[in-house]
Amino acid sequence: MSKILTLGLCLAMMASLAAPPALAQNAPPPPAAAPAAPKLEPKALDLLKAASAALAGAQSVTFNATSTYERVALNGQPLFYSSVSQVALQRPDKLRVITLGDGTPDEFYYDGKTMSAYIPSLELVAIADAPPTIDKLLDEVWEKAAIYFPFADVLASNPYAELSKNLHSAFYIGRSITVGGTTTDMIAIAGDDAAGQIWLGAEDHLPRKIAVVYAHEPAHALYQTEFSNWKLGEKVEATAFASEKAAKAKRIAFSPPDAPKPPAAPEPPAPPQPPVDKK
Repeated sequence: MSKILTLGLCLAMMASLAAPPALAQNAPPPPAAAPAAPKLEPKALDLLKAASAALAGAQSVTFNATSTYERVALNGQPLFYSSVSQVALQRPDKLRVITLGDGTPDEFYYDGKTMSAYIPSLELVAIADAPPTIDKLLDEVWEKAAIYFPFADVLASNPYAELSKNLHSAFYIGRSITVGGTTTDMIAIAGDDAAGQIWLGAEDHLPRKIAVVYAHEPAHALYQTEFSNWKLGEKVEATAFASEKAAKAKRIAFSPPDAPKPPAAPEPPAPPQPPVDKK
């Protein structure tokens, strides 16, 4: 066989492979693309509303919250820190949060009239007048002292209103059996400032876990809170929302940790010395 004939056969084979098969025109059309999921899926919103109703309907609530947050080390790798908060609230104006963990343990008390941030290891306390409700308290402690509770939405009188602020996406993911020792419904939500995933008890609708990334945080760090030991409607003693030790501790200003210190007062002039008798 000549080289020209061989080359011609090769080119013909290559052309036949590159060309669409003759039967392609009779092939069934490709399946239609699945319809886009609704931006605010009703099922997801209904589950959030059920969780909100369960929490808001309880006069008193206690739970434990294990929060994990991410920070960047000097070499650039992520480090993860955890804290455990024992929380008790009585609507509308009582709150106690006792926090242990990788940072400095602290305690927070609110009795409807005053709020106290107490550091037992240093015997220091900041005390200030407080607003009349937990909802207003959550805003004020952030503005005055940069105190933020990662489970703040759960404490609100209407958790759904807090979770749905600026919400532009919410959809149901499915069920899980790996969180909180119970079956949970998983929901994804996203808004202007944050995107997160929530695990809610399938039967009681109580939060078991929340994972959040904040859009405007430079590091885009992941924050997670796991909830346990839920108790709704049980009596909480009035003495739980105050601390005798905190009341006796050394007072400091109720201000952010990095707030500039006020300038020191000038020292008073030295008292005049009596004249020296040279006799």
